[in-house]
Amino acid sequence: MQQTLSAAALEFLAERHLATLTTLRADGSPHVVPVGFTWDADRGVARVITFAGAVKAANAAGGGRAAVCQVDGARWLTFEGAVTVRRDAEGVAAAVAAYAARYRPPKVRDDRVVVEIDVDRVLCNRGLRA
Repeated sequence: MQQTLSAAALEFLAERHLATLTTLRADGSPHVVPVGFTWDADRGVARVITFAGAVKAANAAGGGRAAVCQVDGARWLTFEGAVTVRRDAEGVAAAVAAYAARYRPPKVRDDRVVVEIDVDRVLCNRGLRA
């Protein structure tokens, strides 16, 4: 689902901020961790790079839903949607490049994977609404 975001929201997403990623454990309880993430506006996908053995990757590999939330003072934006894990070299390379552009180049890892959220719900404070 393509998401239309306001100019203010897109500007907020271009700024360098960390976020929290919430995935669900097998028992349904939330697992929340700090992350850097990127937003692919063309595909409506939020991406988090990680390594194959990470808890967030294991939780996401089980499918279901996840959320990533960026906060800066009173500004906040949450993306929710179905979650998957990408392991293909092309998808991982694209996610790493996007992460490097927003934050900094990550350490090289042979076991890199990408947690992808196919965003179908956007929540945000009033100042970021479309």
